[in-house]
Amino acid sequence: MDHRSLAGIANALVAPGKGILAADESTRTIGSRFAALRIENTEENRRDYRVMLFTTDRIEDYISGVILYDETLRQNDADGTPIVELLSERGIASGIKVDSGAEPLAGAPGEVVTEGLDGLRQRLSEYRDIGARFAKWRAVIAIDGVDIPSQYCIDTNAHALARYAALAQEAGLVPIVEPEVMLDGVHDIDRCGEVTEIALRAVFEQLCEQRIALDATLLKASMVVSGRDTADRAGANEVALKTVERLSRVVPAELPGIAFLSGGQSDEESTANLNAIVLRGRKVGAPWELSFSFARGLQSAPLAVWAGCDANIEDAQRAFQNRLFLTGAARRGEYGGS
Repeated sequence: MDHRSLAGIANALVAPGKGILAADESTRTIGSRFAALRIENTEENRRDYRVMLFTTDRIEDYISGVILYDETLRQNDADGTPIVELLSERGIASGIKVDSGAEPLAGAPGEVVTEGLDGLRQRLSEYRDIGARFAKWRAVIAIDGVDIPSQYCIDTNAHALARYAALAQEAGLVPIVEPEVMLDGVHDIDRCGEVTEIALRAVFEQLCEQRIALDATLLKASMVVSGRDTADRAGANEVALKTVERLSRVVPAELPGIAFLSGGQSDEESTANLNAIVLRGRKVGAPWELSFSFARGLQSAPLAVWAGCDANIEDAQRAFQNRLFLTGAARRGEYGGS
């Protein structure tokens, strides 16, 4: 795929008013969420749950793309329609998670590096043939005191993110790079901001070093927030101020957009913070679209309602519609609370 087409896909994924649904949980991760609701973790249940989300009425009004897991990308719905086609019929692009998860980083106790570069060129080509139009790779950056993250951990993960991005663009897929700064910990918002800026600086240095076309790339970013276990956590306005300030220092203007992850925040917190970030970005003239790529922030409510029971599908879809409506309002800077 030529560069212009890739840039067009990247811009479509962050189209005004829309965002990305992250439905790329691994079999083990979705299994743990199913277990909490006593849902059997079978391939059929995983398929039916995701199809329920993807066939919700008017999902295309809020969602431009869906990040899928390998299994889901290859699945058909109960009627035999490929899930990629199911989404395409609604004008929604299919994406694919391509990393194989985080593993301990040698020489850096307590830190991890994301694996999955081996054989990635071949996998990306296959995913493109199946119907994927973009891909995602997540790096994990923990905060623990003054020594974690180490610069070694940040640089190693930044290098892997850029190698993945180069291979994705070579294969004709828009890369989403995700250096997630974890919410866990007792750090304050300023420490989160410091780590976020250092990590993003390293990522964009590597992206440029490895000749990535930034106008055909998206960033999936953490919000700059207080650690989960901090007693006095910053509110939405401070989150917005610190997030836009830090990103403005290091994210190049040619990047089409930034899709924020919910990162373990509650539904209400992530939505309120997104709304404040959008308003702050608008006030200071941020050069990129400020969007979302939520997983639990969109899925937790409908999953709890569905609970593995077909009789609950319509109610679950209504719960999903409600989360889409509220998140879409935040995407436009019009969220007033639930």
